[in-house]
Amino acid sequence: MSIADAAVMAVLVIPALAAGLLAFLPNYRIGAAVNVAAALFTFLAAALLLLQRPALDHYLFIDDLNNVFITLTTFVGFTTSVFSASYIAHELKIGRLTPINLRFYHAMYQTLMFALNLALVANNIGLMWVAVEIATLTTVLMVGIYRTHEALEAAWKYFILGSVGIALALFGTILVYLAAQPVIGAGFDSMVWTTLVARAATFDAGILNLAFIFLLLGYGTKIGLAPLHAWLPDAHAEGPTPISAVLSGLLLNVALYALLRFKILLAVNPNAIAPAPLMVIMGLVSLVFAAFMLYRRRDIKRFFAYSSIEHMGIVTFAFGLGGALANFAGLLQMTMHSLTKSAIFFAVGHIAQAKGTQRFAQIHGLSESNPSLAFAFALAVVAIAGLPPFGIFKAEFLLATSTFAREPWLAAIFGFGLLIAFGALIIRLQDVLFGKPSPSEAIPMATLFPLYAHLAIVLAAGIYLPQPLVRWFEAVAKMLG
Repeated sequence: MSIADAAVMAVLVIPALAAGLLAFLPNYRIGAAVNVAAALFTFLAAALLLLQRPALDHYLFIDDLNNVFITLTTFVGFTTSVFSASYIAHELKIGRLTPINLRFYHAMYQTLMFALNLALVANNIGLMWVAVEIATLTTVLMVGIYRTHEALEAAWKYFILGSVGIALALFGTILVYLAAQPVIGAGFDSMVWTTLVARAATFDAGILNLAFIFLLLGYGTKIGLAPLHAWLPDAHAEGPTPISAVLSGLLLNVALYALLRFKILLAVNPNAIAPAPLMVIMGLVSLVFAAFMLYRRRDIKRFFAYSSIEHMGIVTFAFGLGGALANFAGLLQMTMHSLTKSAIFFAVGHIAQAKGTQRFAQIHGLSESNPSLAFAFALAVVAIAGLPPFGIFKAEFLLATSTFAREPWLAAIFGFGLLIAFGALIIRLQDVLFGKPSPSEAIPMATLFPLYAHLAIVLAAGIYLPQPLVRWFEAVAKMLG
């Protein structure tokens, strides 16, 4: 077995074994340390895949596209586990969670990492669907971990809407199999992604078209696109904050990855519909809708949940628009959003614990009561608002440039949505930072490391993108068409 073969197996085996072990570890400190160690070793295994790729087989594979997602997923999974250690310790201290809850939480965290990684490296569209379903069920259980009425209601709502979405995605997957069967033959080969994309030009275009509609609706629910987004704000608001970071930074991306795989199939078939108009419309609707909804949010986690809907709308719009520049901008936007939004939820988790509330009305004067946290939070909000010199500004500028050159009227809608969202972000930032300080607990500086680490990467990307990274993203942009 080559190093690359071992690495791709490790990104699955490490979290799977860790999940089993963590389910039986009664000590919180040991459990948290094992959780962090497992996430770190999974990330290191994923990093090896940047240097060497495994031999292609019918079950697992690595290419330029999923290499982006697996690297990002394992990195954010690691940094979130570090944040989670201090955050969950506080929840245990104040009695919101019990030791049994924590065993369950850590086991489910690694189960989620396993499911996300499996969805990304699977060379089988059926296995990919199963992995997304496991990730969905795992996060449903974690959203309801506090066992309050609101948390259980949010988990149930997520379960119902997520189940509808995943059922639609399953039906779309079955239709792709039916389109492939006359060409490839019945059996396993008609679900292998590399075989499908090699033969998709001869598939029945009518069945492919119908399949993509169901896949867009199904995986679009997981992405959080309006009007399929209803589960997302409640899940963010009521679940543990580390899970909010994982939902926004990782799970939405994995659903997007699945959709992009099927978009490539349609692009190969000359008689299939162009998926671009549907993705452009849903992306812009999500952007503008979420931008206006930001003004009505009174809960800080629910507020940034709508910000995630906004940014996933931008990413979907970019990939729908297509072309080398727009696809490059979409990849950069997705990467920067994952890093920045997870950093924001790290900050929000600390703010909620310091102030004892998630309500904006009771969070004031953070710049006086917790200056280090306030500074990090301000940087994160400025970054997510798309201001220079952060990476999101670069991505949105590239996307605006590409859109204006090709479809100026779409650029006007895009710019309008960004401006509306920008106003809401700045208003809320001022509310949190200034005014008479509300009662607050001290937050140890050491716990802010994951937050500042993410912001440093986003800032560096805004200033300079290394040439190997640019060539990598360019290759993926070309693959996406």
